[in-house]
Formats: sequence, structure tokens, C-alpha cells
Amino acid sequence: MKKLITNRNLVIINLTIVVYFILIWLINIYKIEAILIGVFRELLTLPFFIAQIVFLVLTIKHWIKHNKNLLVIISTVPLTICAIITVSSFFN
Repeated sequence: MKKLITNRNLVIINLTIVVYFILIWLINIYKIEAILIGVFRELLTLPFFIAQIVFLVLTIKHWIKHNKNLLVIISTVPLTICAIITVSSFFN
């Protein structure tokens, strides 16, 4: 069976999660009020939030077990920052 957690997959998933939360932030900043965007935002925010935490843990475990690829490290830094900002937004 092919290995699912590879460096390439982790980089793509990490950056996708970060881009999603940046888009949500931009939608809130520019006050975009489209119904379809609101539907997708409501449907996807909780799964992306859970995926953010899960993939942060999986990436750190992958670092420990395997070689430390530069792209994985570069994609994990924004994911960590995004996770800190997202979790801290609950306490403001």
C-alpha cells in the first residue's frame, strides 16, 4: 500500500489549510456578504479547524520519525501561526 503521509502531501494540506483561513479573514475584512460564500464558510470552517490541529500534530510526528524536509518545515510555520491565531481568537 502506498504511503499516505508524504512530504508532498503534508506541504499541500498544510498550505491549503492556511490559505482557507486567510481567505476567511479576507472575507471578514472586506465584508463580503455573498450567500454562497457564507454557506461554504459555515460548512468548511469546523472541518478545517479540526484538520488544522490534526495535521499540525501529524506534521510534528512526521518530523520526529523522518528526515526534516525544508518544504515541510516552511509549510508548518504558517500552519502553526495560523493555529495559534485561530485558537487564541476564541479567548478574545
